[in-house]
Amino acid sequence: MNLSTSTALVTGANRGLGRALTAELLSRGATVYAAARNPDQVDLPGVKPIALDITDPASVTAATKATGDVTVLINNAGISTGGNLLTGDPDNIRRDMDTNFYGTLSVVRSFAPQIAANGGGAILNILSALSWFSFPELGAYCAAKSAQWSLTNSLRVQLADQGIRVAGLHVGGMDTDMTRDLDGPKSAPADVARLAADGLANGAYEIVADDISRQVQGGLAGGVTALYPQLP
Repeated sequence: MNLSTSTALVTGANRGLGRALTAELLSRGATVYAAARNPDQVDLPGVKPIALDITDPASVTAATKATGDVTVLINNAGISTGGNLLTGDPDNIRRDMDTNFYGTLSVVRSFAPQIAANGGGAILNILSALSWFSFPELGAYCAAKSAQWSLTNSLRVQLADQGIRVAGLHVGGMDTDMTRDLDGPKSAPADVARLAADGLANGAYEIVADDISRQVQGGLAGGVTALYPQLP
């Protein structure tokens, strides 16, 4: 698709990968709505800041009505509470699911008719290598991202005949606020944003952004023992 003639909406656009995605799309000539719970935090010149809390149905509806010309939707907004599925606060586990799964679904259900009415386009869901692999200490986030991956697979089939191509971006560690306390290799958000934009432009269904994600993806074919060799 031609991003220079597209109108994109990026959720969670005020920082991290969302900000980098917004900047990358702008650099390619797209018109961009930069969505955030507090649009005053959006500091990129040339964008259209818009209020959007993806966990609030009224906010999602208001953002949809305030636009009208969106052809590319990037579902970047998400959280990780660090919830352990066995010992964590159930409210935090629900927050992970409410944001990463139900929030993404709410935005897609609201904006997909708009994209279809504008002749079709694309939806990109920001997933994770942890869509495919689970760390128990981050079990709530992993479960929510796995559900979001399944959501992505369903939507790409359901929306194809409306001219909407649904893609998923899988990435491991990134140098963002969410991972500031984690060790290990971390990609620069600007590099991931560039790969994501290339994938959208080329019509990719799946964008695997780093070696960690590629390794985990390859391990899926090996079954449980390949992914979790520590099991007896």
